[in-house]
Amino acid sequence: MDPAFRRELDARRHSTVGAGWAGGLPAQYGVAPRVRVGRGKWFNLLWLVPIGFALLVLGIAVAKGLRELPLVQDFLRSYPGGSQLPAGAPAGIPAWLGWQHFLNLFLMAFIIRSGITILADHPRLYWTRHSTPGSEWYRMQKPVPDDPSYTAKADSLTLPNGVGLPGRRHSIGLARWWHLGVDTLWLLNGLLFYVLLFSTGQWMRLVPLDWDVVPNAVSAAIQYLSLDWPTENGWSNYNSLQLIAYFATVFLAAPAALVTGLGMSPALSTRFHRISKVLSIQVARSLHFLVLCWFLLFIVVHVTLVATTGALRNLNHMYASQDTESWTGFWIFAASMVVVIVAWVAATPFTYRHPRVVQRVGFALIGPVQRLFEHIDSAPGRYTEKDVSPYFWANGRVPDSDEYLSLQAGGFADYKLSVYGLVENPVQLSLPELRQLARHEQITQHFCIQGWSGVAQWGGVSMQTILDVVKPAPEAKWVIFYSFALGSDDGIYYDAQAIEQMGYELTMLAFDMNGEPLPFNHGAPVRLRNETQLGFKMVKWIKGIEFVADFKDVGGGLGGYNNDHEFFGYRQSI
Repeated sequence: MDPAFRRELDARRHSTVGAGWAGGLPAQYGVAPRVRVGRGKWFNLLWLVPIGFALLVLGIAVAKGLRELPLVQDFLRSYPGGSQLPAGAPAGIPAWLGWQHFLNLFLMAFIIRSGITILADHPRLYWTRHSTPGSEWYRMQKPVPDDPSYTAKADSLTLPNGVGLPGRRHSIGLARWWHLGVDTLWLLNGLLFYVLLFSTGQWMRLVPLDWDVVPNAVSAAIQYLSLDWPTENGWSNYNSLQLIAYFATVFLAAPAALVTGLGMSPALSTRFHRISKVLSIQVARSLHFLVLCWFLLFIVVHVTLVATTGALRNLNHMYASQDTESWTGFWIFAASMVVVIVAWVAATPFTYRHPRVVQRVGFALIGPVQRLFEHIDSAPGRYTEKDVSPYFWANGRVPDSDEYLSLQAGGFADYKLSVYGLVENPVQLSLPELRQLARHEQITQHFCIQGWSGVAQWGGVSMQTILDVVKPAPEAKWVIFYSFALGSDDGIYYDAQAIEQMGYELTMLAFDMNGEPLPFNHGAPVRLRNETQLGFKMVKWIKGIEFVADFKDVGGGLGGYNNDHEFFGYRQSI
């Protein structure tokens, strides 16, 4: 039996990102970032600019007034704002720390830009796992219209190419390769930083060692605000306010970025449910965004103080490892900024011209970790019916072929699921025959690559049962799922799944959702559920399943429609 679904595939591989890429999705711009105030009101964050300026002016006036008070003057004399280093603490800033500083700056430029592009693909943040429209606490898009055909992809936004990486709408596949790939380098750089920090004693310059740091930090803040700044001696040690800021950034914000990033992994969240009950994908996503806000605030304040508290000496400290006011550090800094600026400007055009290079390099960096996570099987029974989401976003191009519409009009009475390929017993199964197989039910959380999530109850048949029926040959390593629906550039949608994952407890063919037959916009009559993967791999409107030794001869040969056309990856457990 060979239904020849491969002939309906589009075998093209996109090698550039042009005007017609991904179906020619038109640019769409959102609104200024907003946060919810109360139940129905929204605060435009652009107001923070004039409000922040006004508060700064007010703070300066208040700080100057406070410094005239005898009690405050005594406080400033008792706590001048500095910090004490223990005996044996190293003096000065070594050259390795300067290199670490530059690499951190260089890598974070790509991480932040690609992260903003990822956020723009679902430009809403929530505190619950349900992602129900109207429940978000932050958005940079208009309210979701009351239209059942409105999809999560339709909600995505375009960014300027100099801001996002890349900026094109729904370029999340490429943005994720940048983000996850460079994250890997950033984490390796950070690990090396920690090793050197503790092996050289430099940690003593970044860790508060007594409670006097708190009143001294208050003192330093008053001095900064009054524009009569504390004595700067960063070569020897930082003042208490700087110490707290550096400690929070190095030992709190950086690890939080890693933990909240992993909290968005479908494989880890489904496996470690006790943790994900507290750190759900949406809590992790919101906290990840707030960590970004902290980094951006730190960068702005840090650069401002470096420039205004003795720029030449500060640049010499960090870039030349010397405590002088020569121009050496400045010129090294200027050269490093040329490298950063050139890379910043070139990154998006390079991505559009060579997206496959970005995909291959990104996969080489993050792929081993994704493969590791894919081997984490999950157990059922983690959610109950009370956890089911009141709203479940629709996504994907719905099928509109005569074949599908005819089946739909007949209530799928004539539907046949073809299962064939490298199997001992190829079959064609009608819906009644599928329902006669051992029933499997699960209540699980869906993780979309765009960032939204939802919990649903699925009913159907486990893929292990299908394996038992068809008996795959030993050489069958991959399972191809073919859809009735077309992809963004025409040709039917498909995806390749590792046969190992077909035996997982939470991998199934679903024909019921929340106690009812599977709705049209969620994949009727049959869809795939594989809870170790992101949503785009869970093919909807399935018409055929083929067992193969390799997927290189299927479609564009990259393991899935979105891999061929939109530069996604066939392993997406993060």
